[in-house]
Order: sequence, then structure tokens, then C-alpha cells
Amino acid sequence: MRISLRTGGGRVRELVGWALVLPVMVAAGELGEPELPSPHMLIPLLLGLVAALTGLVRRPPPTVLNRGSQALLGVLMGTYLNVSALGQVAGSIVPLVVVTLLTLVICQGAAWAMVRFGGVDRATATLGMIAGGSAAAVASAGDLDADGRQVAFMQYLRLGFVVASTPVLLSLVLPSSHAGGTSPPGEGSAWHLVTGPDQVTGLMILGAVALLGVIVGPRLRLPSSTMMGAMLVSAVVSATGLAHGFAPDGMLRSLLFTMIGLDVGLRFSRHAVWRLRRILPAAVVCVVVVSAACGVLAWVVSALTRIPFGDTYLATTPGGINAVLASASAAHANLALISSVQSLRLFEMAFLAPLLIRFCLVRRQKSTL
Repeated sequence: MRISLRTGGGRVRELVGWALVLPVMVAAGELGEPELPSPHMLIPLLLGLVAALTGLVRRPPPTVLNRGSQALLGVLMGTYLNVSALGQVAGSIVPLVVVTLLTLVICQGAAWAMVRFGGVDRATATLGMIAGGSAAAVASAGDLDADGRQVAFMQYLRLGFVVASTPVLLSLVLPSSHAGGTSPPGEGSAWHLVTGPDQVTGLMILGAVALLGVIVGPRLRLPSSTMMGAMLVSAVVSATGLAHGFAPDGMLRSLLFTMIGLDVGLRFSRHAVWRLRRILPAAVVCVVVVSAACGVLAWVVSALTRIPFGDTYLATTPGGINAVLASASAAHANLALISSVQSLRLFEMAFLAPLLIRFCLVRRQKSTL
């Protein structure tokens, strides 16, 4: 009995400690707005890396915090699937869906190259090279036996390249892209916790959707069941119009991404950092090739559908949905088209990547028998 009490007391102290640390990390992420891509993930990741390498922190965050952040992330991603926006671009949806699937094929080719030339395992390469949903890829790495550190490295390398190159390319194809702000459209007040005006009701719906997703995911035997279950329930609720305004927003959203970034950063070690140096050349080549291939697909879609190339490029850019929407808003581009295609790809990539990993693992196991 005494041992269990000590254990319980230790867990309480640990949770209290994290409750004090996380707000500081959120504040650190705010310092990166709007210059850095996804600062609420990137800065805590870097701070967690420093803490792990220096030995200041030796344990990852408690499981309950990890699971909770995955469930909330799933809810957020499910709300990105905007059926009404998809309806506005129904006439061009077929080639855009084909492009989305071709993007997945291109990412699989890049993953194969990372396995072949970068010495990365299949699960890690697939999640690292998947175009879109960087937070989901990082968050689901542990559940899929992938190296979250390498996944985060490859995802942020791609995200940084896209964020850095998009304004330059837009200045060539959309001269108006110099105008406007830097914040993604549609974000609410920083003090809001959900997107809707009724915060109490929105939080209650958010909790119910997340809890239902946590229950449904394992029953459906979904990969990364906590996140995927919540994403599936959230998408159904949003698409059917049962409820709206329950997506994490403001401080809660910042806290969510902070939790994911910090968890990955704390998993680094000196050996892991050295290994990242070894995969850097292959990762850079793969990121550039994937981005260039997506640009070619955007040009083909533009030629087939007569949609301006600037719009198709932003719609098919591999990842960084918030940064892409910010650039689209500043360039006065077709937000309905861009947001719908980006959210559709985000949903597809997040759902299909774990299935592809499981499929590859099953095939490998059968081949060894």
C-alpha cells in the first residue's frame, strides 16, 4: 500500500510539474510568431532537445498528456474536412483528387529512397516523407514503431522548405502576394479555447467527441487509434452538421502543438542527433524532389482545368496548411479551392499513412516466413 501511495504521489507531482512547464513553453512559442513555421511545435521541440541533451529532463511527458494531445489533434484534423468548401470546387474535384493520390505515390517513392539511401526504417520514412499533417505524423510515430525524432526532422525540413520557397514563387506567379498579413485566416482570439462563440458548449462537445474517438478507435482497430478515432468521429460530426465550433483554438491549440513538439524533443539523445546528420543529404534531396514534383502536378492541373497556376500550386503544395492559407489570403487567391484541397489531402494522408505502414510491415513479415 505504501508503494502505491508513493507512486500515486509521484504521478501527481509529475503532472503538477508539467502543468507549470507547459505554459512557459506556450509563451516561448508565441515569441516565434509569425516568423517561424509552426512555432508552437518547433520551439518546444528545440527546447526539449536541449533539455534532453543536457540531462535537465530524463523522462518523457506522462502518458495521459500524450494520449490527450493525440485525441485533441485528431478532433482538430477532423474539422478540417470542409464539405461545403469541397462543393464549391466540385467541377474540378476529380483532377484534384487524382493529384492528391499521386502526391501520396510520390511521397511513397521518397520514403523508398530514404530507406534505400538514408538507412531509415520503412515506418519512419513513410511518416517523415508524407506530405501534410506534420503534427499528426509526429504524434503517431510512437504508435507505429517509428522514430519520432527522425520523423520530426524530415517533416520540419519539408515544412521549412515549403514555407521559405512559397513566397518567392508566389511573387513570380501572383504579383499581389506581397499584400496582406501573415496570420492564417479564420483564427479566433488567442484566449479562445474552441473556434465557436459559445466556449462552454464548444468545450463540452470537444470533450465528448474526443472521448468517443478514444473509445471507437480501438474497437475499429484503427492504427494510431487514439488520434484516428477522434479524427473519424470529428469528421463525421462536422460533415453531417451535428455540431460546429468545437475545434481546439487559441491557447488550447497552442498548448496542443506545444505538447507534441516537447514530447518529440525530449526523445532526442546524442546518438540520435548524430544519426540525423547521416540522413540529412538524402532527406534534403527527397524534400526538394517531392516539392518539385508537386509543382509539376500543379502545372498539369492548371492546364487541364484552366485554374490559375498560383491557385493550383497553393492547393497542391506539400504541407504547411496554415502557412499556405496565410500566403493564399495575402495573395488574394481562391481560398475555397485551396483550403478544401489542402484539408482533403491532410485527411487522406493522415488516414492512409498508418495503413500503408501496417501493410508494408505485414508484407515484410510474410516474406520472412
